[in-house]
This record gives sequence, C-alpha cells and structure tokens, in this order.
Amino acid sequence: MKDAATPRPSLNRAEREAERLPPLLVAAERIAASVTLGFHGRRMAGPGEDFWQFRPYQAGDPTRRIDWRRSARADQIYLREQERDSAQSLWFGCDQSASMDYRSARTLPHKRTRALELCLALASMAVRAGERIAIAGRDSRAAHGRGALVGMARVLGSDPPPSLEKALGAPVPAHSLVVFFGDFLDPLDQVRSAIRRLADAGVKGHLVQVLDPAELALPFSGRIRFEGPEGEAPVLIDHVEALRDRYLHRIEAHLDALDTIVRRHGWGCHRHCTDQPAQLALRDLYLALGTGPARASGG
Repeated sequence: MKDAATPRPSLNRAEREAERLPPLLVAAERIAASVTLGFHGRRMAGPGEDFWQFRPYQAGDPTRRIDWRRSARADQIYLREQERDSAQSLWFGCDQSASMDYRSARTLPHKRTRALELCLALASMAVRAGERIAIAGRDSRAAHGRGALVGMARVLGSDPPPSLEKALGAPVPAHSLVVFFGDFLDPLDQVRSAIRRLADAGVKGHLVQVLDPAELALPFSGRIRFEGPEGEAPVLIDHVEALRDRYLHRIEAHLDALDTIVRRHGWGCHRHCTDQPAQLALRDLYLALGTGPARASGG
C-alpha cells in the first residue's frame, strides 16, 4: 500500500534538481541555513514603515525625525529610525587565483573553497531576504531569485572563473553594496584605489579576508623549502624559526594597513581563518551588512 503521507513524485523531482546544482552551492546553502535560523530579514535603517530603533541625534540629522516623547525621558535627543523595506543590490567578487589554493594541513579547506562557500552562502541569505545579487566585473545588472543564485554559483565555478582584479576595477551602481572575498596579501595599491573610487561613487562595501592559520603564525621550524603558488622562484630557508619575529611584524603591519584603508572610507573589514567554522564568519558578516561598516574582526 502506498504511503499517502509521502509525496514521492515531488521528492524525486527535488532530488533530481539537487543533483544538478553545483556541489559548492549545496555546501554553501547548508552553511547559510544554519546561520539563517533565528534571523528575520536584514534589518537596515532607511525608508520604510516599520519601527527599527532609536538612536541619539547627531548634527545634520533632519529634525522631523526627532522622537520628542522618547527624548523627554532622557538627557539627550533621540531620532526614530525605520527599517528599510526596499530591495538593495549586492555585488560580489571572489579571488580564485593560485594563491587561494593554499592550505597548511589536509584537515583544513583551501582558502579558495572557504571564500567561495562564504560568498555563495551570503548570496543565498541575500536572495532569501529579497535582495538582488550580481558578480562585479561580469554582470551588467543585479537580479533576484533562486535562478540568480544558481547562475552565480555556476559562473564562479566555471573555468576560468571571474577574477577579483576585474571585480575591483569594475563600475558598480551608486547606492549598491559590494562584498569582496580574498586573502588580500598582495600589495594594497589596487585595493586602495578601488575602494576610493567606489566610495566616491556612493558605493558601500565590505572586504572579507580569508587566511590560512599558518599565514598568521608561521608555525614551521627547521629547513623548509617555500614554493610560490604563482610561478615565483622557490626559496630554501635553513632555520625558519629564526625569521618568525620579522615575519609576524610584517604580516601585522600589512593587516593594519588593510584595516586603515577600509575604515578610512567607512567600509567593513572582516578576517576569517580557515581553521574556524564558516558559520561564525558568515553570521558576523550578515549582521554587519544590516548595521553598517564593521571593524576588522577574526572568526
């Protein structure tokens, strides 16, 4: 006797559809689903009808938004902010160069894999929230719906994939939001000029720096042969531990410089190590997209 409670034809169709999806998208949506629980849309200040929060009055704020009743109960003046109810377009860029293929242990994901998972997971959450998504440097306009998400996954998984360099140099519509994923260990001139250009055009953004833990700690010792991922000449070092302090000083200076560039233009900077759960990084980034630029953070 057939079980009437089991819609087998629908289940079979769902299974066939899942098999056609890019595997990376399946993994990304699992991460997104685990983070989405407990959230009810992206809360952002802007035009809308629903109350969001009170915040202290600042010079230049429109006086018509002052909530005099709330202000009368405190020692300062408060504004009443509404929750934004219009869809926003999110433009993504993801570094898939050879340097992103690095991992220091077999138990860790490659930086490229983690960056793509975070990128697609965030895009999935944006689509669920009704936002439009696009790939910077490749798409001419942002699109909404699951079809746009599946298309993005297939493009990012194509050979060759869109480059981050092209995304950084591409025009993006004003009032959009961009999110760039990469290790950002190259000289920062291109990042600096890209953020300045986009910020001047009225674009907000976030950088997500994905790093292997060994890149932050240089945990090696003894005689090590280092090979460049993009054709650089190999370097043989007899006592790596003797260089650790100098290396740590240089990597810290580089990270501080990146943070300074990003904060100067009001963008958010997020740092994620591949030995940490992807859900933590995605949660912090998701929250930052709804509350404004965030300072550099680990996770």
